[in-house]
Amino acid sequence: MKRLCTILLALALLLPVIPARAASNEITVYNWGQYISDGSDGYLDVIAAFEEATGIHVNYLTYDSNESLYTKLKTGGSTYDVIIPSDYMIGRLIEEDMLLELNFDNIPNYQYVDEAFRNTAYDPENRYSVPYTWGTVGIIYNTKYVDEADVGSWDLLWNSKYAGKILMFDNNRDAFAIAEALLGYSLNTTDEATLRQCAQKLVEQKPILQGHVMDQIYARMEREEAWIAPYYAGDYLYMVEENPALAFNFPEEGFNIFIDAMCIPKGAANKEGAEAFINFLCSPEICGQNLEYLGYSSPLSAAKDYMDPELAQDPIAYPSDETLARGESFSALPTETSQLMDSLWLQVKTAGSDVTAYLIAAAVLVAAAAALTLGLKLRRRRRLAQRGISRRMNQA
Repeated sequence: MKRLCTILLALALLLPVIPARAASNEITVYNWGQYISDGSDGYLDVIAAFEEATGIHVNYLTYDSNESLYTKLKTGGSTYDVIIPSDYMIGRLIEEDMLLELNFDNIPNYQYVDEAFRNTAYDPENRYSVPYTWGTVGIIYNTKYVDEADVGSWDLLWNSKYAGKILMFDNNRDAFAIAEALLGYSLNTTDEATLRQCAQKLVEQKPILQGHVMDQIYARMEREEAWIAPYYAGDYLYMVEENPALAFNFPEEGFNIFIDAMCIPKGAANKEGAEAFINFLCSPEICGQNLEYLGYSSPLSAAKDYMDPELAQDPIAYPSDETLARGESFSALPTETSQLMDSLWLQVKTAGSDVTAYLIAAAVLVAAAAALTLGLKLRRRRRLAQRGISRRMNQA
């Protein structure tokens, strides 16, 4: 009942600030997959609530990486009104003049954004973006099989004691960041010799890896097929509900802190409608319920009033200032550095392998992605349902 009342109150509050002169009655939102509350298991259906409040229809499309988003925008042929890239990619899009400046008169709920998420390095004048979520990267490990004495450093991912049970990121920016942190370098280094050293470190890791993964981490860690993996704290909070033996560590050498933010790309067909959508997601009520579903951290402290208190106080979702002091955010890298990293990453992935076989395997993985996405959605719904049952039992 509290959730229903909250939704109704939020819609009532938001209606007066929706722009009345939208260019059309629809917008296209381009977001990461499974990155918005969709109404599963009693949680708020954000898009449906927005459509009901405004009469603006949402076409919702998804991508799987910042780089694929960038390629789609750069090559053209598609029109998007709202995109939600990560910090370093926003910096790149600003630098290449690919974003529209926001009209904050249409986004009054920006007032609720915490000061810590304003005037960021990627958008120092707050002209192009509004934060959506933030989070951290660390190591997830299974306490049943991993000795606590081995935990605390990124070197756990190179520990041959756990050969065949270690997973690694399957994207170059996150993977190189781990090697950079372990070797004592900035996560934003542009030094060629340093990047080559990091690539060699990643090659040295390959013989003990079970594999490079992204979304596959859910099934492998939950089923204990793998015991150690780097990943995002928000996703860990869901995995631990499926397997309570899992734990999370912020490595002592440092780690990535990221912000994903809402932007409007050049060529948007409905800028005012897009700003209405951004404003809607910045309502504390909507933000709180959306991020309770997602598990990621909120850039609006006021949103915590509308979350499960257990999540709002979780030290993994909201680490201490002392822990956060070890974190570093990604910056946009120069084009030549990005190209070098792409080349080195290909060398890492193909080291010790037949290139043709690698490319064939990659094609098979792409073909399996759709089935995997469906499986993850069903698994998330099961987890959310179990969490809802637990809450209701506790309330009773």
